Amino acid sequence: MPEPTKKAASAFTKKPKSSEAVAGGVVVFEAETEKTDTKVKWQRDSADIVASEKYLITADGNKHSLTITSISKEDDVIYSVIAGSSKVKFELKVKEQQEKTENAASSSPASAEGQPQASCEHEAPAESQQPDTRQDLTGLFLEKPQSGEVTMGANITFTAKVGSANLIKKPAVKWFKGKWMDLASKAGKHLQLKELYDRNTKVYTFEMQIIGAKANYSGAYRCEVSSKDKFDSCNFDLIVHEARVEEIDIRAAFRRTSLIPGGKRKSTAGGSSCDGAEEAGELDFSALLRKRDSFIKASNRATHVSNEPEVDVWDILKKAPASEYEKIAFQYGITDLRGMLKRLKRMKKEEKKSEAFLKKLDPAYQVDKGHKMKIVVEVADPDAEVKWLKNGQEIQMSGSKYIFENVGNKRILTINNCCLADDAAYQCVIGEEKCFTELFVKEPPVLILQSLEDQMAMKGERVEFECEVSEEGALVKWEKDGVELTREETFKYRFKKDGRKHYLIINEASKEDCGHYMVKTNGGESVAELMVQEKDLEVYQSIADLTVKAKDQAVFKCEVSDENVKGIWYKNGMEVKASDRVHITHIGRNHKLTIDDVKPEDEGDYTFVPEGYAFNLSAKLNFLEVKIDYVPRQDPPKIHLDCVGHTPETTIIVVAGNKLRLDVPITGDPAPTVVWTKADKVISDTDGRVHVESLKDHCIFTIEGAERGDEGVYSVVVKNPAGEDTADITVKVVDVPDPPEAPKIVSLGEDWCNVQWEPPAFNGGQPVLGYVLERKKKKSYRWMRLNFDPHKGLTYEAKRMIEGMAYEMRIYAVNAIGMSRPSAPSQPFVPIAPTSEPHCLTVDDITDTSISLKWRPPERIGAAGMDGYTVEYCKEGTDEWVPAFEGLTERTSVNIKNLPTGEKMQFRVRAINVAGASAPASLAQPVTIREIMQRPKIWIPRSLRQTVVKKVGETINIVLPFQGKPRPKVTWTKDGEALDPKQVGIRNSDFDTILFIRRSELKDSGKYDVAVQIENMEDKASLHIQVVDKPGPPQNLKITEVWGFNVALEWKPPKDNGNCEITGYTIQKADKKTMEWFNVYDHYRRTNCVASDLIMGNEYIFRVFSVNMCGLSEEPCTSKDSAYIQKTGIMYKPPSYKEHDFSEAPKFTHPLVNRSVIAGYNATLSCALRGWPKPKVVWYKNKMDISNEPKFRMFSKQGVLTLEIRKPCPFDGGTYTCKAINDLGEAEVECKLEVRAYMAKKASQEK
Repeated sequence: MPEPTKKAASAFTKKPKSSEAVAGGVVVFEAETEKTDTKVKWQRDSADIVASEKYLITADGNKHSLTITSISKEDDVIYSVIAGSSKVKFELKVKEQQEKTENAASSSPASAEGQPQASCEHEAPAESQQPDTRQDLTGLFLEKPQSGEVTMGANITFTAKVGSANLIKKPAVKWFKGKWMDLASKAGKHLQLKELYDRNTKVYTFEMQIIGAKANYSGAYRCEVSSKDKFDSCNFDLIVHEARVEEIDIRAAFRRTSLIPGGKRKSTAGGSSCDGAEEAGELDFSALLRKRDSFIKASNRATHVSNEPEVDVWDILKKAPASEYEKIAFQYGITDLRGMLKRLKRMKKEEKKSEAFLKKLDPAYQVDKGHKMKIVVEVADPDAEVKWLKNGQEIQMSGSKYIFENVGNKRILTINNCCLADDAAYQCVIGEEKCFTELFVKEPPVLILQSLEDQMAMKGERVEFECEVSEEGALVKWEKDGVELTREETFKYRFKKDGRKHYLIINEASKEDCGHYMVKTNGGESVAELMVQEKDLEVYQSIADLTVKAKDQAVFKCEVSDENVKGIWYKNGMEVKASDRVHITHIGRNHKLTIDDVKPEDEGDYTFVPEGYAFNLSAKLNFLEVKIDYVPRQDPPKIHLDCVGHTPETTIIVVAGNKLRLDVPITGDPAPTVVWTKADKVISDTDGRVHVESLKDHCIFTIEGAERGDEGVYSVVVKNPAGEDTADITVKVVDVPDPPEAPKIVSLGEDWCNVQWEPPAFNGGQPVLGYVLERKKKKSYRWMRLNFDPHKGLTYEAKRMIEGMAYEMRIYAVNAIGMSRPSAPSQPFVPIAPTSEPHCLTVDDITDTSISLKWRPPERIGAAGMDGYTVEYCKEGTDEWVPAFEGLTERTSVNIKNLPTGEKMQFRVRAINVAGASAPASLAQPVTIREIMQRPKIWIPRSLRQTVVKKVGETINIVLPFQGKPRPKVTWTKDGEALDPKQVGIRNSDFDTILFIRRSELKDSGKYDVAVQIENMEDKASLHIQVVDKPGPPQNLKITEVWGFNVALEWKPPKDNGNCEITGYTIQKADKKTMEWFNVYDHYRRTNCVASDLIMGNEYIFRVFSVNMCGLSEEPCTSKDSAYIQKTGIMYKPPSYKEHDFSEAPKFTHPLVNRSVIAGYNATLSCALRGWPKPKVVWYKNKMDISNEPKFRMFSKQGVLTLEIRKPCPFDGGTYTCKAINDLGEAEVECKLEVRAYMAKKASQEK
């Protein structure tokens, strides 16, 4: 048996009410508590209100008030007042000053009677002062669309709100009517679907607006929202009412009026008879017309709602004979009798059963795009030929698109490969009969087959995003950082379609274009990131040191990556200017400085500085001075290395892959021979990759495409007869570093990760300057660079990743030579983060050895979801946290047992997912483990404060909640005696006690007392149970008198009233011939009655049943005697009536009215006439009879005379007279008609 919900009594005797106020005004909320010493707390949006200039808080005994001054729109929130364990919510609605003025102008007595919105009281434990604002954990709706009602022709909007803070993907919403009709394809003039997004609150608002509602819009609707693996739906209804017009009291208009002295009219009551005055009066038909016309105009501005039950007059008319039509029309205020008869005739015609169709088409069909649809109709004649129409045009047999089938009585139209063009209205025609249907073609969701790829571009480059969808010509939407890109930005963005492929093109990328780009369809979405960096200038060829002799030419040359970059040449820090001997050229990517006729003053350091870049290229010009000295005939050889550009250690550095050319000047006479060796191995004078060339005054050592194996010490030996000379040259080959090993992911976050790696095994002969990192999505092939400047450390924090997406990382090592090959990619990883901490951790209950805690789930859960919670506790003053239980719990409440009594304990809760534990949620202060003594108190529900009435045999189940700690002792008694455990069951818990009787009996009625006791404290309560049964039969039914067609009966009340009041008697009669019983009186209160309208010659018997709240008695009391109705000789004399004379001279009840019409349009003149015998009617124009004129037509229907003038011209204007003549007299009425030549006048003015 489930435990009943505990409900506490309210601490308030007067609660504050929701109120409305104008901005800038003052509002006062008042509350009264039951006790004077009760502490009261006021809150605004669940936050405590502190007294200030804006908020004035007063307390006088048990009266408390909150005054809010200088009201603004920000004060339009929910407030609450708390006293003990009772909380009352109320709302303040703030209106602008303009709204106040408008409301004052349009106020009505009805609006003055409205009551303020009732406050809602929540009973909460004293420990928890925060309102429960938690949403359904399995739902996605923050606000669901509500059922609504609308008048035909009016508009209505349904709103749904979805929070996206905990969603990975944007929620998708679909609106349906009924079970299957998707309304997305019906958006248009009468249906609009809107979508809004609030970035601050992260809430999507979806609206469905119905414009100009029609009767067939009524029905059940459904809203579905989905996001990845989450789904929610909501049903709501729409009721469309017909625009009703206030009923006109037609009888008031048909009152007879008579003249009284003084010339005034006297009107008689509609329901009274005035004899002679009624004969002399006349029907005020003009008053009826004026009243009806004025009300119809007013009904266009407002709809009158009647409190009387609605009556379907048309249903009454369809069942009534034609002779009753006028009476029904008079009764229900129908004044347009002709219109009523036409509509009734049309309705009867529509109800006529079809003779050609056994089963007509369904009202509507729906089919998915590309599928096949069969439309079936059953005909009465198996040989009948049918025609199929689409939007009014006959469907012809053409190819395999349409297939017509005849199967017995069935006619089948099959539409293959349905497309949007097949969304139309269809008809099936047999002879003159038709049946209609409508086909809705539903487009399937457009899926993204090829996702977008992350892009990295340099500034000014062209960027192109590409995706492929499942349907050609499908509509897609492009967004940047959640903002839609429109066609209006064609200068910056360009959209292109090529079959199923869609492209977003950015012509010249800039730093502002960085961000996340998303393509959306109705079936999916894809996201990619664009990073734009400034271009780095690369040096393809640097300038080199030169050694030049006098009068020779020196050429410094370099090549950079950008041909548009200009530069400046410097010598020893001074800018070099062009002259006759110095030439500066810039051709494409090549920059050249040429110095002719080199002189000793040209020696120095030369530098090239590119404009706009913070680096330079430097080289040295060495001047070789040739000295001519007298030497003997034989000169020993000499190697001159002092002029070669090298380090003091005679080490030459060359970059791997580059060419090394070493010119070594030598002297000697005769010319010496040159031998180059490396590790005692002679280098030959061949054309290999490493070769030597000897000339007269120098030798050339060349290495083509230096490799790491070319490193070492090279020796050069020169010999001639005069001697020899040797020199050692060390060559060092430097290269880019080896790639580092695969990086490791050290830690992860919501959109970040920490990467760690080791230095490369070989640094390329140069120190490692830093590292460059790249990442990519696991399913992608495009890597994105994370940093352009080398990162010097061995750890890096990568940011701006998408939570829940799998990534890989790789590393490049960089030294002075360049960048290594990439490392192997890291293991795939997914950025995830722990949830936010649980909140609202509170103590629910506490005993001497246990405590109950409860909390709310984290506000942010993230893509990793949540596995559960851990609860820990520790003693005050220690840091040793002990788990309260093993493993995790998915519940948001826990009961921790076996705690030390009297100790102060601290508790905390963490949320756990695959990313780890969240921050802890802790109690504000330690809790002492000791049960709090609580006085026993019984809370009697309102339904039990009155007598509980049950019928015999029903189950009695009474739940009485109570409070008290420790658990109180509960005692039940009945009428001062203990209860019989065989008949009555008692179950007690910590919070309530239950009295249970499986089958109640009359003896179970009485007063039940319950007492709850804790030590010497006690509380008592009483309740009354009344078990009732059907009464016994009445006693001593007698026939006391018989006269005419009447019989007088008399009886006594029953002995057994069923333990409740006798509410009446049911008296029945039966003819002894048939013995069929018929009711004479039902729920008759007295114990005597007279049965009337009996049939002469029949003999009757009677019986009486007793009635109470349980029903009729099981047995009746039947009369012992019978009553015979004597036959008497009665002659029927029909009444005699004096025939009424209806003769009357002609009289116009409604005159002709002067009119002004436009030439060329038919005009009518009308009047109303009465008279008997039927008068002869003659029409005149300017006193001339026009009865035989073909231009005029005369009508007479039910006393209304009409003259129709066909396309009048200005000559048809004049005085028209209608004259009526019969044997008793004549009457005439006239009017003036003005015909305006409006169009002709306007045309003449234009000419």
